[in-house]
Amino acid sequence: MTTHPDTLGVVLAGGLARRMGGGDKGLSLIEGRTILERLVERLGRQCAGVILNANGDPERFASFGLPVVPDSVPGFAGPLAGVLAGLDWAAAHRPDLGWIATAAADTPFLPQDFVARLHAARSAAGSPLASAASGGRTHPVNGLWPVALRDDLRRALVQEGERKVGRWTARHGAATAEWSGSPDPFFNVNAPEDLEEARRLAAGRAQ
Repeated sequence: MTTHPDTLGVVLAGGLARRMGGGDKGLSLIEGRTILERLVERLGRQCAGVILNANGDPERFASFGLPVVPDSVPGFAGPLAGVLAGLDWAAAHRPDLGWIATAAADTPFLPQDFVARLHAARSAAGSPLASAASGGRTHPVNGLWPVALRDDLRRALVQEGERKVGRWTARHGAATAEWSGSPDPFFNVNAPEDLEEARRLAAGRAQ
């Protein structure tokens, strides 16, 4: 039973995946399932709905049966553009939801208490935003965002050219929710060697 506000899950799959040689990192297989399948399932259990933020042909994600929302800011403006796309979609299609939780599409081990702990951290700190952290590192792309800040984010992206997630969140105040354990719940697949490591971790064969 959740004790936090209903929240829209947004999978950020809009990157160029240069270190993976292009393509969609989230469609890579781990134990017979794509990273996206694993992620959507985990996020879906915690949210009032899930959408994908992705650019290009949306048909490649048709099997998920989810709304595919492209960036509204041109030129691959980075993760903040994906966050804005999620906020705008929530405002237009789910006005009953005041929050979105974003997760990078290359994080196969997203924790089951991701959304609840972000809300708890935000509430305890009295901050409008919250970011995940693990292993001594903050992961601002994996975070909680209020729909009420979407106009401010749009100004930062379009008028100021802001591209740094952490720099924008610092303006408003972002609480941090810390996770530990193995595998790192925010392990991300950026390169082919990361994919092989993720497969070993998933199989319980990490060295």
